Amino acid sequence: MYNKVILAGNLARDIEIRYTQGGSAIGKTAIATSRRYKSQTGEQKEEVMFIDLTFFGRTAEIANQYLRKGSKVLVDGRLTLEQWTAQDGSKRSRHTITVENLQMLGGKDEAGTEGSYQNNAMPSDNYAHPEPSYNAPSEPQRAPQQQQSNHTIPEIDISEDEIPF
Repeated sequence: MYNKVILAGNLARDIEIRYTQGGSAIGKTAIATSRRYKSQTGEQKEEVMFIDLTFFGRTAEIANQYLRKGSKVLVDGRLTLEQWTAQDGSKRSRHTITVENLQMLGGKDEAGTEGSYQNNAMPSDNYAHPEPSYNAPSEPQRAPQQQQSNHTIPEIDISEDEIPF
């Protein structure tokens, strides 16, 4: 079986990052893509799609640090189905793209910076026990609730050798 998705577009919102109990990062956002076509009447139309993205590990941390709403990106990954039970007890589900490779598009004067990053450590489907990511911290790191309420983004210690561009 083959499950591969490649998308290019702009981020529809800033990345929301959370940390597992084991200290691995999980980032969520959405990408807006569009296609132009002619209708049966010959009129030019544009179809816009919003697709949810999930980043894991180091990719999530790098995306959170360098990307913002409107950033141009090229992602490839696999289609996954998220399922959960809502507060009212109903079962819910949605399809998302689990990003395996990320390429930041655009110049330094645009929303994003140019570069690419490949996630070498993909998590298992069980989020409680994710695989460790490259250069994973020895102690769990969690985003404090106070920082989330102040809307501050924590700085990530990245050496020049780790920056993919």
